[in-house]
Amino acid sequence: MTYPPNGSAPPGQATPTMPAVPPVPPPVPSPRAGGGAPVSPPPAGPPLRTAWAEGVERLRSAATTEPGRLRVIGAVLAVLMVAFGAVTAWQMTDRSAAADDVLHRSQPLASDAAAVYRSLADANTAASSGFLAGGQEPKDVIDRYTDDIETASEKLATAASNTGTGTPSAAAIAELNRLLPEYTGLIERARSNNRQGLPLGGAYLRYANDKMQTQMLPAAEKLYKEENARLRADYDSATPYPWAAIALGVVALGGLGWAQRRNYRRTNRVLNQGLLGATAATTVVLLWLVVGHSVARVGLNDSYDHGVRSLNVLNDARIASLKARGNENLTLVSRGAETVAVGDKTLDKYDVAFQEQMKLLGGPKGTEGLLAQALRLADDATGEKPVKQAASAMKVWQERHVTARDRDDAGDYQGALDKVIGDAKDKPTGECFDSVDTALETALVHEQNQFKSAANGGRGAMTGLAIGAAVLGVLAAAGAVLGIGRRLSEYR
Repeated sequence: MTYPPNGSAPPGQATPTMPAVPPVPPPVPSPRAGGGAPVSPPPAGPPLRTAWAEGVERLRSAATTEPGRLRVIGAVLAVLMVAFGAVTAWQMTDRSAAADDVLHRSQPLASDAAAVYRSLADANTAASSGFLAGGQEPKDVIDRYTDDIETASEKLATAASNTGTGTPSAAAIAELNRLLPEYTGLIERARSNNRQGLPLGGAYLRYANDKMQTQMLPAAEKLYKEENARLRADYDSATPYPWAAIALGVVALGGLGWAQRRNYRRTNRVLNQGLLGATAATTVVLLWLVVGHSVARVGLNDSYDHGVRSLNVLNDARIASLKARGNENLTLVSRGAETVAVGDKTLDKYDVAFQEQMKLLGGPKGTEGLLAQALRLADDATGEKPVKQAASAMKVWQERHVTARDRDDAGDYQGALDKVIGDAKDKPTGECFDSVDTALETALVHEQNQFKSAANGGRGAMTGLAIGAAVLGVLAAAGAVLGIGRRLSEYR
């Protein structure tokens, strides 16, 4: 009898199979203090993206569709419109403020500084004229001196209230406020001694004049120049073209034109009301900006060329005539006590100074003097007439001065005095000086009016431009958004 092998199936039956056992992963070794195989970190997944990257990706995806492109175009156009309005408003606000400063702040301050300079020089001239008249000074001379000192004090107070601390102008004002009482004290001592017939009065007067010429008038001139520099800076801020705003306006118009052309090519629709309105508003702002600023620039430049420049020359001419008159008086006050060497000659110090001021007025041979410059800058007959009168009176003044000097040099002091401060029958030089001073004052008033008229015109051309540009810029942006929105509604 035969037996099947151990473990085999009986005949007629299939051999049973063992069920499949799934593979067991190898055990993860736990870290041990004594070391062991390190645990491998699970493989890293894709890096997380930031919200910005997600937004860019969505925007890129949206831009591949026509509605997405339209949204991007609308956003860009709106930003351009708003930026154009904002930059225009900003730049024109700055220029309008500078033009307003020219008209209401810096030019009046420059005029006040010139008035301080002129008043001090005139007070010095009046003081010497009164001294020559003797112990009893004429009332009109005393009144003129008093008015000049009061005017200088008031203008200094005004300038101080409008000048920042630590500036060169503030230093000049402080110096003048310190020196003015010292000067008036010296003049009063000169008058007191003169009334008593004491020669010491002439010494005090010369000392006062020296303080005026070497300290006060240079400080006043410094203040005058500083205020003129501030005025020039305000002009430089008001007149440059607003190129940033103009460039943005051109770009905005270009963007609107491109968007409308694109709309036409895709829809065959000629007009989009929203985009057309945005274009109209942008065009109005750009034209208003260019034309308005051009008109303002012309007005401001005209106010400088035919106003400020003329005023500066006329102020210089009037101050030169005042200095000349003061030196002419002091020639007789000093009676040769102070001399100066000119080449190989010894000449009277004050007569040399007189001649220098006259050269400034008339101009050395072959050069243009202050009166000739003022005549050239005058742009109408009304402005030319007083300048011509001043030039004519100056020539007569010089002729009479030569006669007075001849008499003084010949020992005829009284004759020279009569020729300088005498009455009409003596044909004195004082009469000529008064004619020059009056004519120059008339010219100054005319040029001041010319300045105000031109500056007001320039300032007025900017009125409302900043606010109008901001409002129209917002309206243009709204129009662009509405126009694009109308096109987007066709996809819904």
